[in-house]
Amino acid sequence: MGLCLKLRTSHVISVIVILGILTLRVAECRNKHHHHGDNGGKIEYPAINCRKHSAVLTDFGAVGDGKTSNTKAFNAAIQKLSTYASDGGAQLIVPPGKWLTGSFNLTSHFTLFLHKDAVILGSQDESEWPAIPVLPSYGRGRDAPGGRLSALIFGSNLTDVVITGNNGTIDGQGSTWWKKFRAGESNVTRPYMIEIMYSDQIQISNLTLINSPSWFVHPIYSSNVLVKGLTILAPVDSPNTDGVDPDSCTNTRIEDCFIVSGDDCIAVKSGWDEYGIKVGMPTQHLIIRRLTCISPDSATIALGSEMSGGIQDVRAEDITAIDTESGVRIKTAVGRGGYVKDIYVRRMTLKTMKYVFWMAGNYNQHPDPKYDPKAIPEIKGINYRDVVAENVTYSAKLDGIQGDPFTGICISNVTITLTEKPKKLQWNCTDIAGVTSNVTPTPCALLPEKQGVDCAFPTDRLPIDDVQLKTCSAAH
Repeated sequence: MGLCLKLRTSHVISVIVILGILTLRVAECRNKHHHHGDNGGKIEYPAINCRKHSAVLTDFGAVGDGKTSNTKAFNAAIQKLSTYASDGGAQLIVPPGKWLTGSFNLTSHFTLFLHKDAVILGSQDESEWPAIPVLPSYGRGRDAPGGRLSALIFGSNLTDVVITGNNGTIDGQGSTWWKKFRAGESNVTRPYMIEIMYSDQIQISNLTLINSPSWFVHPIYSSNVLVKGLTILAPVDSPNTDGVDPDSCTNTRIEDCFIVSGDDCIAVKSGWDEYGIKVGMPTQHLIIRRLTCISPDSATIALGSEMSGGIQDVRAEDITAIDTESGVRIKTAVGRGGYVKDIYVRRMTLKTMKYVFWMAGNYNQHPDPKYDPKAIPEIKGINYRDVVAENVTYSAKLDGIQGDPFTGICISNVTITLTEKPKKLQWNCTDIAGVTSNVTPTPCALLPEKQGVDCAFPTDRLPIDDVQLKTCSAAH
């Protein structure tokens, strides 16, 4: 798999075990479809929509030697295929080979399909990455005030876009970017791997994504987003290599993903301080299920810290984390405004964790000094249930904001077993309120035991759950 991971020894075993399971699962899927998967030189794949027209990247002069730049070929192919948008749409097949490219833009009613032996390589030539305007809800580049560079795969104002494959690979070749970032040598924000803005009906699925310069998958200001079956891998010490960051998005489903990262495996966001408040686009109606995360210095799922447009109705279930800093983490601060509310989490299995539960009201990174000190965030209705955690250092660190307590916290049916050298104070709580039921070790006094409570988890279905995938085909 060529992981290029600088993993600490203790993590290697768990990664190998998980990757073994993962490979098995991928093989099972392949075998299941084997009887019809290769009929007539066709590969079948699931997608929100199939396409009437099809082209192969090599039709546009692309060279898959890993050295020749194919930016022009990608752009020419997509420009040509965009003419079929109103006639059944088009798909671009990336065949076996190593396809070096800078940033390119997608089009509507379009599928980018990577063959299992295809590798898209991110160019290391900075001139291949155009500068684009900063995000309105951030007010500046996330890394640096001097703006930002376009994502490797970028799209804006699109409808019906599919980025998929039969487990083809996108390699961001991020190490040169990480080096520059650490040395403080860049005054612009590093590119993301995939960023789709102001769009509707997006599918990103069945790919292996490795070594992004920064965040891997960033849907923003978008709706009806399906992220499924991704393997996302970056060294555990790589800076800001978040896995999936749904940002000011409505109706999103993230499922069946395996993420090893130097930052949060999933980071739910909605804008930064006064800029996020002004744009006012929440992330809401988000499903996260069957996620496996390894991230020794970050969270399995983070809510914030940029949450100034609000985060509401997040449903996470069947979550596994190994050697990860925390389970679900809420990050906010005075000046953020916005809210994090109606959060529902169930069936978490955690192994070797620093914290199981972590909330921080003092995550004081600000874009500039213009934030409003009266913009205090509202954190309420946070529900965790059915959690088993082993080899834990701290059960919980829950710090609200003085004069702005985090309320309506409910934690039920949780069994935490501790590391050989656990912290003496297992539940450290300030400025919070709520209840617990059937939780060990015994929670703090601010979360008293209330027998027989099962914390809430919604029973209704969200519209994104009813999106049915069609079986589409691509020629070899």
